[in-house]
Amino acid sequence: MGSQSAPPKANQDDYKLKDTKPVLGERWPHGGQRGGSGWIYTERATSTYDLVEQMFYLYVRVEKAKDLPPNQVTGSVDPYVEVKVGNYKGKTRHFEKKSNPEWKQVFAFSKDKIQSSVVEVYVRDKEMVARDDYIGKVVFDMHEVPTRVPPDSPLAPQWYRLEGRRGEPKVRGEIMLAVWMGTQADEAFPEAWHSDSASVHGDGVYTIRSKVYVNPKLWYVRVNVIEAQDIEPQDKSQPPQAFVKAQVGQQVLKTKLSPTKTPNPMWNEDLVFVAAEPFEEQLVITVENKSTPAKDEVVGRLCVPLNKFEVRLDHRPVHSRWFNLERFGFGVLEGDKRHELKFSSRIHLRVCLEGAYHVLDESTMYISDTRPTARQLWKQPIGILEVGILSAQGLQPMKTNEGKSSTDAYCVAKYGQKWVRTRTITESFNPKWNEQYTWEVYDPCTVITLGVFDNCHLGGGSGSKNDSRIGKVRIRLSTLEMDRIYTNSYPLLVLSPKGLKKMGEVQLAIRFTCLSLAHIIYLYGHPLLPKMHYLHPFTVNQLDGLRYQAMNIVAVRLGRAEPPLRKEVVEYMLDVDSHIWSLRRSKANFFRIVSLFSGAISMTRWLGEVQQWKNPITTILVHVLFFILICYPELILPTIFLYMFLIGIWNFRFRPRHPPHMDTKLSWAEAAHPDELDEEFDTFPTSKAQDVVKMRYDRLRSVAGRIQTVVGDIATQGERLQALLSWRDPRATSLFVIFCLIAAVALYITPFKMVSVVAGIFWLRHPKFRSKLPSLPSNFFKRLPSRADGML
Repeated sequence: MGSQSAPPKANQDDYKLKDTKPVLGERWPHGGQRGGSGWIYTERATSTYDLVEQMFYLYVRVEKAKDLPPNQVTGSVDPYVEVKVGNYKGKTRHFEKKSNPEWKQVFAFSKDKIQSSVVEVYVRDKEMVARDDYIGKVVFDMHEVPTRVPPDSPLAPQWYRLEGRRGEPKVRGEIMLAVWMGTQADEAFPEAWHSDSASVHGDGVYTIRSKVYVNPKLWYVRVNVIEAQDIEPQDKSQPPQAFVKAQVGQQVLKTKLSPTKTPNPMWNEDLVFVAAEPFEEQLVITVENKSTPAKDEVVGRLCVPLNKFEVRLDHRPVHSRWFNLERFGFGVLEGDKRHELKFSSRIHLRVCLEGAYHVLDESTMYISDTRPTARQLWKQPIGILEVGILSAQGLQPMKTNEGKSSTDAYCVAKYGQKWVRTRTITESFNPKWNEQYTWEVYDPCTVITLGVFDNCHLGGGSGSKNDSRIGKVRIRLSTLEMDRIYTNSYPLLVLSPKGLKKMGEVQLAIRFTCLSLAHIIYLYGHPLLPKMHYLHPFTVNQLDGLRYQAMNIVAVRLGRAEPPLRKEVVEYMLDVDSHIWSLRRSKANFFRIVSLFSGAISMTRWLGEVQQWKNPITTILVHVLFFILICYPELILPTIFLYMFLIGIWNFRFRPRHPPHMDTKLSWAEAAHPDELDEEFDTFPTSKAQDVVKMRYDRLRSVAGRIQTVVGDIATQGERLQALLSWRDPRATSLFVIFCLIAAVALYITPFKMVSVVAGIFWLRHPKFRSKLPSLPSNFFKRLPSRADGML
């Protein structure tokens, strides 16, 4: 399914959104009775897990053991516990030489896959060479296992005496256990060992658990380099021409060279960096002298921790400070010479942590958070977003293990400061997660992004292999109706150099709950970003550079978590490569513009048909409407707004019923040429052969040449408009000036209604009274000169 790069028409529906009807909410066995002959369901509405399908699990909590008998040969015991339910086995870690071990570990077995009527808990002695020794066991009847219904407190574990192989009680040895039936809403669920991932052992267990991550708190650091004093170069025969280099972590920015050679240079330049709490980097300032065109010498240095600087919460500037520069070139042995100096070089800085900006770490097209950095400037949330990540269907094989194709899928969702990662379901093409997450919403015009990935690190350790992309879904909250549950299956589409491929589908349940409708309406009239972005805006180049740095910081910090949210996952979710050149994307954007003007083009075509009397009845009706508006001009604006109101009411019947999804036709993904896709996925700088690069460069020149021609034509029309009054063509300007004088007198004398009637009748005249040649104003305009004559 979806394995072809150019799918036939029959498969177009595979790329569309589909309605689903999952059974959502919590359902519990009536009273949780023991020994039930069947599960009698009754509805029990809750708000915690009402957007996912309920999944039942058998939980076994292994707390500890005591008084375990030692091995007769070694005289000690290395115990571990094995929990067995049918074909599934889970093991605790083992302790060396410990007769009273504590494990505090939980095992969860999916009820759908249990094919046994008993739960067997074995205690064994770990042997290095021979087979592990049997110490004892405890057996539970599945029908006797109690059901725990949240919000009940956790089930209290009990001591059980170990039994022999034939069920006889042991003289020594007890184990503390708790066994109950629950759902994924149980507190033990996130940290439990899961039978869904029974093949994962060792450190790989930590990479499959569901986790919630929080974005590091990002700040813009503004360094205003004002001036320096007493800059002393090594060569004292000529004054220095200095510049300042500032560094925060891996980010390095420079001021311009001082315009004059002087020991007291002035710059007054702003350098902006991104930093994350807790601040691990310092601000390092170096003043350098351009001694020769090829050589820069350091003449002073300054290091200041970022937490020493003031936080700015509005547009008012913070206080500037003078800092003494550390003289460069004095070693440890010469340290005393620093104190002998009568003076030192100084630098004048105004540095602040910008708390009133929102640090952009994602594209503004798909922004999920607009709050400023400083928490005291946050507003109250206007809604709650709840997402149930249900399951995926028909996932493609992502890797091969021991000759067997498999996919170990997990889902990541990002909205605002909060990232969530579901648990990994191993070796399944139809994984069921059924995990629900909640976010506070501060602005409805934001986007939640969900991605599905293949876990390539189940063996434990960091590894060098990247987690593979399976697909991504974006949902804009403003397109959702409030308090409605959307249950849809979204196609997971991935573009690769081989073409478009459907990797499967992901089922989601989404609800956007409104807390304050008045606040939402209020927000629609206010800017999307905090006001400092408009009072003191950054340049486009600054924003691009800062966003890249912010994304890098987020990727590094989230990569330190356990389990880590890996860099390739963060980059894919944040669309880090959205600015890279793509011929396919350029075509898509061009046709988006064409479709944008399609309404105006259709209107122009219709007016042309009216003008040509293609349908005489329509043209006569237009004449009638025209005369009514001429007689009652005060009706023009009300008519326009009434018409738009009626169009809006009419379109309400055809409003979109589903959230938006990835559109293959809009993206030009289906019609893309393989070479265009190969170019899109090329590295930067390119890694292709010289002849391929030459061919692509020539193609780019051809495309750019057509764009250049269109831009030149637009410029020509604008310059002709200017030429009407510029006297570049004295005869044309004379004619136009005389025409303007006559028109001014005529329009002053003649009533406006009469002028409008004459102009309207002339424009709507019958084709018998028209010439096929261009009109006089068109001929006159096209004869006007432009500055194209002066182009080389």
